Amino acid sequence: MNRRNTQLSKCNIRVGIDVGGTHTKAVALDNKTQEIVGESIVMTTHDHELGVAAGVIECFENCLTKNNIDPKDVVFIAHSTTQATNALLEGDVAKVGILAMGGGGLEGILARKQSRIGDIDLGTGRRIETCHTFLKNKEITEDRVEQEIGCLQAEGAEVIVASQAFGVDGIEDELLVKKVAEEKGLMVSVASEISKLYGLTRRTRTAAINGSILPKMLNTANSTEMAVRKSGIDVPLMIMRGDGGVMDIAEMKKRPVLTMLSGPAASVMGALMYLRASNGIYFEVGGTSTNIGVIKNGRPAVEYSVVGGHQTYVNSLDVIVLGVAGGSMVRANGNKLADVGPRSAHIGGLTYAVYTPEEEITDPVLEFFSPKEGDPGDYVRIRLADGKRITITNSCAANVLGYVKKGDYSYGNVESARKAMKPLADYLGVSVEECARQILQKAYEKIEPVILGFSEKYKIQRDQISLVGCGGGAGALLPFCAEAMGMNYSIPTHAEVISSIGVALAMIRDVVERVIPNPTTEDIAEIKKEAAAMAIKNGAVPDTVEVQVEIDSQTSKVTAIALGSNEVQATDLKLRCDEEEARKLAAASMRTEPSEVEMLLKSDIFFVFGHKADNRQQLRLIDHRGFVKVQCGDATAVLCKAAEWEEKTAELWNEMLTYKNEMVRTPDIFLGMGGKVLDFSNTLSLEQLVTIMRSEFLDANMEEEIILISARTELL
Repeated sequence: MNRRNTQLSKCNIRVGIDVGGTHTKAVALDNKTQEIVGESIVMTTHDHELGVAAGVIECFENCLTKNNIDPKDVVFIAHSTTQATNALLEGDVAKVGILAMGGGGLEGILARKQSRIGDIDLGTGRRIETCHTFLKNKEITEDRVEQEIGCLQAEGAEVIVASQAFGVDGIEDELLVKKVAEEKGLMVSVASEISKLYGLTRRTRTAAINGSILPKMLNTANSTEMAVRKSGIDVPLMIMRGDGGVMDIAEMKKRPVLTMLSGPAASVMGALMYLRASNGIYFEVGGTSTNIGVIKNGRPAVEYSVVGGHQTYVNSLDVIVLGVAGGSMVRANGNKLADVGPRSAHIGGLTYAVYTPEEEITDPVLEFFSPKEGDPGDYVRIRLADGKRITITNSCAANVLGYVKKGDYSYGNVESARKAMKPLADYLGVSVEECARQILQKAYEKIEPVILGFSEKYKIQRDQISLVGCGGGAGALLPFCAEAMGMNYSIPTHAEVISSIGVALAMIRDVVERVIPNPTTEDIAEIKKEAAAMAIKNGAVPDTVEVQVEIDSQTSKVTAIALGSNEVQATDLKLRCDEEEARKLAAASMRTEPSEVEMLLKSDIFFVFGHKADNRQQLRLIDHRGFVKVQCGDATAVLCKAAEWEEKTAELWNEMLTYKNEMVRTPDIFLGMGGKVLDFSNTLSLEQLVTIMRSEFLDANMEEEIILISARTELL
């Protein structure tokens, strides 16, 4: 180990730290090979005066010192955080003073009403307190702003929110409020810095939620940053966002609300890197709960966060949290299995039977109990001859049925699980194997509707879905669910630390949203430029930035999503694949044999494979690293020069249009150009599509080869 780490002194190291509910885990990766060269795990420090930052500090220091990593070799360091989510759940928030601004007359009356949002119920019995004042635009001067801030302070405001009607069209007045408030030593949340969308109430509420956690987040951010600097690491400290990207800590200090759900985001980014996932449902399975979300065309599905039932303008992963996981306990009554979860062995203070030495399990006796006051009294535990009590979990059942294999993180002592489960099986009047099957079936009954719901919501055909497992408990749930639904599944190597790997490999992400009725190519080019500039400001190298544009025709919302790598992003050299390997990957994705897969197109960067069946041509676009970038159930593709893009796009569009019962379903269009794949799905007309795509070709080499894909979408 020491010899290997001595050699690491010539390597560049990426450090990712994930803060979980129970453990904080750090991973050090070799930047070139992505090999894990160091790990550290400590208990998450919820009750420390520095909060979870103390565990982050301890974890990364251990990771460096125990693995002989020179801080000077660290070229990237980032961490996820539960701080924002926990602060809101626990009501550890500051009182917010809202200084709202708007026009006179009716406009002013509406702006005053819409910005007076009142206290924000967090849905946990806690709330964010707010107070409010209003200035007409013509009244805005530095002196008046200072006077109004003083009034808000007198009402107990600790943080100021600056929010102006139509402030997204000109942010100068909101920035004046920020300047005056900061001169008075106050923290400020500027509404139009967080979102550029119209909707004064929602924008103000989002800024108020952001402002309420500023003191807590700044305290821990400063502590963490100081510790990183003291250790000798001088690269920027990056923080995981809830939408799957990272941002500089300086940006996080302005918009901490963007870090909500950064834990699940870390897991899915790690899974994407390690599994080359394209379309799938991913599970982050812990001991108590499971986060379930969607990957579509290689990207996690993102939605606006809801806080205490209130809509915000904060982008985060579209995730459903279920109270069923690897450590979920069993409930039984009336000689029948009643449920699995939501209480876990950890909550009940009990050890899993499958992780108990076999010699300890003598004379096991079935007992029923309530884990917490007010819980049902039908939770199952097993009393042993020595008085010790253990419990039956999903992990126990999965081990008994052989779904967990030796070497898996969830693997334990199968005979221990069988012996402990026997009293429960006798109570149910079934065999131990049937008892284990019923346990996993109960868990599956909670999971299946979520998978089907996501499949319908994101229009992912069932035969294209693969289940992707993250977290230490993935082996306890995924194999059974995949078998029951007839789906493929994958659990990556190092699943138990996949979130930390995801943090270490995350890309810089930023989003710009605007309401633009009938956007022109120039409008789209401008919003793409703004999104790219924000990503570059956060540390992305300009040449690596890709910007995806989406248009919601119903709301006229134009969204530009910029993704880019920092200067030392891992090169993925070892992931480069040849045509033979790409064919095997395509065949596995299509659930057929490589001999049944036809090479349709090939460029220097991409392979396009097809497989015809049932009058449909399945299609997969795979890049040179072996990532399935596009998968379609019925599609066609063409290789052409960039100069021909508009003509070829129109041909593919018309070829794959679907008409049925006087309804039309427009095709999904994908563009492979340079090293990137752009997704133009859900476009409502050819004219809109051309307007969006044209911005990609403004500075393009017209002799460059591109790949166009058109996929038929099914009528609902």
